[in-house]
Amino acid sequence: MRDQIVTAAHDYFAHYGYAKTTVADLAREIGFSKAYIYRFFESKQAIGEAITADCLDRLYEQVREAVEQGQSATDKLRRFAKTVTTAGVELFFADRKLHEIAALASADKWAAAEAYSDRLQALLEEVLKEGRENGEFERKTPLDETRRSIFYALLPFIDPLFLERSLDILPDAQVEVTGLVLRSLAP
Repeated sequence: MRDQIVTAAHDYFAHYGYAKTTVADLAREIGFSKAYIYRFFESKQAIGEAITADCLDRLYEQVREAVEQGQSATDKLRRFAKTVTTAGVELFFADRKLHEIAALASADKWAAAEAYSDRLQALLEEVLKEGRENGEFERKTPLDETRRSIFYALLPFIDPLFLERSLDILPDAQVEVTGLVLRSLAP
């Protein structure tokens, strides 16, 4: 039942927008009472978080699969940057209402958005460790500082709030930032 509510809510949000939709609207559309929906979700935000979590899980899996196909840590870092950007643009801008929810999730630091950021950073750290172990990347800078700095440099291509403002500089800026990052990692 929870999945049915999420699916129906996604469709409703896609048509009317997250901001303009109430739980009462969703209940009416689905044919349930508002109280019944509240048995599964404590709020409209909780429904939005479920939609956002599903979306970001799919996005993360695309990035992880791309990284796993890399032949070296350098290749994996390039694949990370390219896939997180390309997949984000495709996902968020093919469905503008989904972008609205993702941007709100990012701005308000919803758990799903924070978890996505944490998972991306963990994946990035794995790539950095591999690069340090095989001699591709420098080892002087503390790993956590390196990971955070690279993540911050790529944030305009990851976060839906920034990504929308970065569209006119893609893909050149993303490629140049990745190149600069890789040069800074050289041993």
